[in-house]
Amino acid sequence: MLNIYNTLSKTKEAFKPLDGNKVRMYVCGMTVYDYCHLGHGRSMVAFDLVTRWLRKSGYDLTYVRNITDIDDKIINRANENGETFDALTARMIDAMHEDERRLNILPPDQEPRATDHIAGMHAMIQTLIDKGYAYAPGNGDVYYRVGKFVGYGKLSRKKIEDLRIGARIEVDEAKQDPLDFVLWKGVKPGEPSWESPWGPGRPGWHIECSVMSTCCLGESFDIHGGGSDLEFPHHENEIAQSEAATGKQYANAWMHCGMIRINGEKMSKSLNNFFTIRDVLEKYHPEVVRYLLVASHYRSAINYSEDSLRDAKGALERFYHALRGLPRVAAAGGEEFVERFSVAMNDDFGTPEACAVLFDLVREINRLRDSDPQAAAGLAGRLRELGDVLGVLQLEADDFLRAGAEGKVDAAQVEALIQARLQARADKNWAESDRIRDQITAMGVVLEDSKGATTWRLAD
Repeated sequence: MLNIYNTLSKTKEAFKPLDGNKVRMYVCGMTVYDYCHLGHGRSMVAFDLVTRWLRKSGYDLTYVRNITDIDDKIINRANENGETFDALTARMIDAMHEDERRLNILPPDQEPRATDHIAGMHAMIQTLIDKGYAYAPGNGDVYYRVGKFVGYGKLSRKKIEDLRIGARIEVDEAKQDPLDFVLWKGVKPGEPSWESPWGPGRPGWHIECSVMSTCCLGESFDIHGGGSDLEFPHHENEIAQSEAATGKQYANAWMHCGMIRINGEKMSKSLNNFFTIRDVLEKYHPEVVRYLLVASHYRSAINYSEDSLRDAKGALERFYHALRGLPRVAAAGGEEFVERFSVAMNDDFGTPEACAVLFDLVREINRLRDSDPQAAAGLAGRLRELGDVLGVLQLEADDFLRAGAEGKVDAAQVEALIQARLQARADKNWAESDRIRDQITAMGVVLEDSKGATTWRLAD
């Protein structure tokens, strides 16, 4: 039985889909004005993991992750670059998809873009106006009336009276209450705009997700996810809009992943303390980065550091060393490891415990490697099978262990030296064998002798 921590109830709950075996999940995606940073990667990988386990568990999942392709940041960046907003977003969407492929992130089933759902936003806004939850003051803007929604704050546990302390209305705003938020923004000079019943303008951020999620998944669906920084106000406002418009519960369960932190602060573009995914991948293998992101529980914060990346690399090297030299065969044996792995994943996607199971499986593979190579190969297949849930361990072992060797060492020369060393050992010419090993070591290569074979990898 899968249990998921529901941010709405602040407790773990047994997961029961609304419609039989079908699961509908919506996750807030990227605002595409710049390259994705590692914090975005954390969210993408976290819900990719959820996707993989739900499908591995037999659920019929529909996964929707949106793209915000119009907002203030996009407009400002496009103006800075001297290009149209849609030219900017097209480039950034292509870059995002490239980052996803490199991190082995499965594409969502649907990837709606805000600018394709303007008409739906108009319809929901009009419904909110008709029901008294929104108002148009006549200046081209439309605002949501927060005080009218009885359940406001139920996700974040914030109280309206506390939020009002210190809140104020800007000079150019026509709000009735400082807590009211914008649904539709009247056009400003030089900005892209769309016609609407309230005049030309563009959508507010929060209304986008309410419309795209309900358009793709219906008025009520199973899981809504995103980063923990979106819990308030974005997700709180989504609930207020959607439930006021439909009269139904919006999402059955809310999942929020933790942030990437640098020196205790959230990694973000606004704090200018971020590393783009492509920057990190210049230095580290994509699978190392992915393992860093899945080895911690999705709700916990991850402290980004060179040490944490080296630890992730070391863990993967241990896994791949166990796989090295064993034939690729179907998974066999190790049912107790599968059971323990499933228990961990069914406990709110408990990847730290799941990774611990993989380490135990590696120890068993290494124990059987010489005495029962067939059993070891079957367990190696099991290791790859479970690793696939985490999105790792699908490469050839040598491809991973020698990653980055191209341009640094001559692989053919290394192989020739290894053969020469093996011959020296066969001739009991130990001095020559040691000389060749020293020559190889000086090339930045580590030799690993095992029964009947010598393999190599780059030194750390």
